[in-house]
Amino acid sequence: MKTLGLTGGIGSGKTTVAAQLAALGIPVVDADQIARDIVEPGAPALAELAAEFGADVVDDTGALRRGVLAERAFTDDAATARLNAIMHPRIRQETARRLAELDAAGHPVVVYDMPLLVDLGLDKDMDLVVVVAVDPEERVRRLVAHRGLEPEDARRRIAQQVSEEERRAAADVIIDNHGTLEELRAQVEQCAAQLPARLGVPLVKD
Repeated sequence: MKTLGLTGGIGSGKTTVAAQLAALGIPVVDADQIARDIVEPGAPALAELAAEFGADVVDDTGALRRGVLAERAFTDDAATARLNAIMHPRIRQETARRLAELDAAGHPVVVYDMPLLVDLGLDKDMDLVVVVAVDPEERVRRLVAHRGLEPEDARRRIAQQVSEEERRAAADVIIDNHGTLEELRAQVEQCAAQLPARLGVPLVKD
């Protein structure tokens, strides 16, 4: 099974690209979804987060208060590193389990949708790296408009990830998402059409 690493900075539209690839029949392993799954009520990671960042990051129902955690975990690099030390090993373990499951099911290609693919050096483990590229200030505009973030909060989150230049340098394929949704879809379809030749396997299983 070939693994296509899909990445892009926060606000780049990477999730939209992942959905378009999934619509073509390629299974997607979503690191963000795994990160949500491993902090479901009662999960060991949730107890560790409460111990590290305060009991009130968990509400009365046992659910994670994501806003409270974000306020504490993204204030500085040291706090973010503590968050990552709790989350990333579990994300890697669950990712490996899901990839193995798809491999056993006979899928020739899987998309690994991972925002921090380059940040964590995981691009080296991929058979092909696709980067969704958008200028940082355009990403700020989108984060303010679509997620309700304050501009400075958006810039701070962007600054905590690797630069657009570093991401582009790791890419085998760059999808430019400065245009319309239709233009983005056309680029994704063009990329998908080239995958069998580039990876040496069919796009989807028979």
